[in-house]
Amino acid sequence: MLKSTTILAGALVAAVATSAAAEGELNLYSSRHYDTDERLYSDFEEATGITINRIEGKADELIARMSAEGANSPADILLTVDTSRLARAKNEGLLQAIDSDTLEARVPGYLQDADNQWFGFSQRARIIFFDKADVATPPKTYLDLADPAYKGQVCIRSSTNTYNQTLLASIVTHHGEEAATDWAKGVVANMARAPQGGDTDQLRGIVSGECQIAVGNSYYFARSIRKDVKGLSADRDMIGWVFPAQDAEGAHMNLSGGGVAVNAPNKDNAVKFLEYLASDQAQQYFSAGNDEYPAVPGVALAPSIAALGHFKPDDVQLSDVAKNIPTAQKIFNQVGWE
Repeated sequence: MLKSTTILAGALVAAVATSAAAEGELNLYSSRHYDTDERLYSDFEEATGITINRIEGKADELIARMSAEGANSPADILLTVDTSRLARAKNEGLLQAIDSDTLEARVPGYLQDADNQWFGFSQRARIIFFDKADVATPPKTYLDLADPAYKGQVCIRSSTNTYNQTLLASIVTHHGEEAATDWAKGVVANMARAPQGGDTDQLRGIVSGECQIAVGNSYYFARSIRKDVKGLSADRDMIGWVFPAQDAEGAHMNLSGGGVAVNAPNKDNAVKFLEYLASDQAQQYFSAGNDEYPAVPGVALAPSIAALGHFKPDDVQLSDVAKNIPTAQKIFNQVGWE
């Protein structure tokens, strides 16, 4: 039997890989859609002898599936993107609290659920991009995006996007509902176009000249540094960026994380897998393979991410932010943010 699947110092312990006997299986429900995650799964299987059975799909579909399956659900782990989805799974009773000294020690407290039902394993900074030729004084904070000086210049995703829902929920957390409502109204007034597309499309909007300012997650831009992204990489040098609120709360961080399913038939294996995701090696895969920021402090950044520079992240307790997601959605509806 393995004593632990926790990997330290950035490498799998060779003895674990060579002595691992067949340890059963793990049923993983994942909405992460990145080819580079294959290395995460194969290395874990090799080190532990545990076979990973994957069910992949959109986060909302997987959550609905787990709910419909009820006590008969084969799911051991839900792995998904954004605090809002993790909070929803918890609120619907689909996750369970787990006790892991490894996760407690390696994952910062603000990236954990207050009841230990989910943990964050990688992050993306939600930052402000701008056309360096047309914007002499770019917004320095999220609140600045509502300044009338930027009327008709801002490209940003729809109100149904979880990244924006969590961003607005964090503004509620830091500044209150009234200030958050004023901000949302101001951003709607400043939009260069109706919300459309993903974060890469907002960046392409700067390249095309349709907008001068865009909001997006860091890894979409970092990806254009690491490899060719159509409609972005060739003109990437025209785009500048700002990590917002550096003199205040810091840049908002979107989270990718996971938790153990409430009816997990292979709970021990599920905990082992989450502990593996917090290892140095897995954390480096998140960064090098998908241009994300590691959740575990001290893990080296991939060059594409390091190129964006140092910044102060918002270390607000994400469990507190999650409580304000319903308020954020109410505000979006109230101000007519499509």
